[in-house]
Amino acid sequence: MENLQTQSQPIRLQNEDDVIDLKEVFFMLLHNWKKIFLAMLAGAVIFGAYHTFLMRPSYRADAVIYITNTDSMITFSDLQLSAALTDDYAKIIKSRTVLKRVIEELQLDLDYKQLGNLISVSNPDSTHIIEISVTCDDLELSRNIANALLNISVKQIYQIIGSSEPTVIDYSEADAVENVTPRLLKYLVMGAMIGAVLVCAVLLVAMLMNTTLKTEDDVMKYLDIPVLTSVPYYREH
Repeated sequence: MENLQTQSQPIRLQNEDDVIDLKEVFFMLLHNWKKIFLAMLAGAVIFGAYHTFLMRPSYRADAVIYITNTDSMITFSDLQLSAALTDDYAKIIKSRTVLKRVIEELQLDLDYKQLGNLISVSNPDSTHIIEISVTCDDLELSRNIANALLNISVKQIYQIIGSSEPTVIDYSEADAVENVTPRLLKYLVMGAMIGAVLVCAVLLVAMLMNTTLKTEDDVMKYLDIPVLTSVPYYREH
């Protein structure tokens, strides 16, 4: 009875700490190359269709101001003060007060948070120059917002700081507005990569979950017992 009970117990793998065989994974993926290719093709088609039919174009308008003292005599301390205040100026430009004035002037159907998401303020290379960028799906609107934001923020900075009014370097112009919509090729490649990654992940999980013994090597590897005999499989033609 004891022997019968022992034989009726389910077979367990002895090598519980086995690591993933990269060679086995490679050949498994190679064997399923058609599925991976179809997944890449499907991902590229889906992302390409989204880019072509659903994605709206994006336009970026830029305006630039210069922050420094406008007096005829500029001292080194003036330059240091201007550099130190540049970050403060950037915060003023995106302040709630300035954004609400822009919305009121242009009669935008946006709240100040939504408008703030369209705006980026940068200080390239820690200079005295501040670049204001507005990105949206309307070329003319992006230019109008950039210029309105520029004019209102210049006045607001002068009211708060009081030392001197920033100098406008560039207003936004229609011919300078850039189309920054991502290219179709970028979305095709992205879709193909995501499709490939997803199907490879599914195949890998399926392989790890499959504990079926398929070959004599599997018997030796997982059960650690010798193979005494094997029955060949005969397929009728």
